[in-house]
Amino acid sequence: MRKILKWVGIVGGLLVGLSILLVVALRWMPVYITPLMVGRTVGQIVTGEKVKCVHTWVPIEQMSKSMPLAVVASEDNLFMQHHGFDFTQIELAINEAKRGGRHRGASTISQQTAKNVFLWSGHSYIRKGLEAYFTVLIEVFWGKKRIMEVYLNSIEMGKGIYGVEAVAREHFGKSAKRLTRAEAATIAATLPNPLRYNSAHPSSYVQRRKAKIMSLMSKVEQVDFTK
Repeated sequence: MRKILKWVGIVGGLLVGLSILLVVALRWMPVYITPLMVGRTVGQIVTGEKVKCVHTWVPIEQMSKSMPLAVVASEDNLFMQHHGFDFTQIELAINEAKRGGRHRGASTISQQTAKNVFLWSGHSYIRKGLEAYFTVLIEVFWGKKRIMEVYLNSIEMGKGIYGVEAVAREHFGKSAKRLTRAEAATIAATLPNPLRYNSAHPSSYVQRRKAKIMSLMSKVEQVDFTK
């Protein structure tokens, strides 16, 4: 038993060390591929669909300054204040679930980034635990600007479309740097379900959500990482 515990400790220590090294390396290295991209592509191949995986990494300085502001207003308006977790929203989600209400998302931008870059899709306790672990690591080693940069480059923004540069080119025919405030809000409005909602052809729901996001953009803490 002592030998088993010893080896478990060694393996566990190695895994922790490797995970920290990976996070530190990605503090500077572009993230060109994520588990979600791989999973979606494999799914397309298995089902016989035409394979589509459009992704172009760009530094955050080459994005419209409205894009970070739009996703903060839409997804996580306390992004600049919390340390990876919004415990108020988590508590609201738990209470609503207990009452039998609709499923409320409580993941911050930091948590979504950790999930997209390091983990597989799913809702198991193991995955959620690892998500929390990687969220702490990126908050410590990356900081808010880098988290936002990776988030906007890796998040799914349409079927087979990943990152703001790709969606700007595919849906608006321009670079991410040239996106207007309204276009950034439209993209952010689709993020709850980018496979259902299309920023190139926004539904009435997306239009209403865009208007709300644009209103919130003037109220949340100003976020400009593009300087």
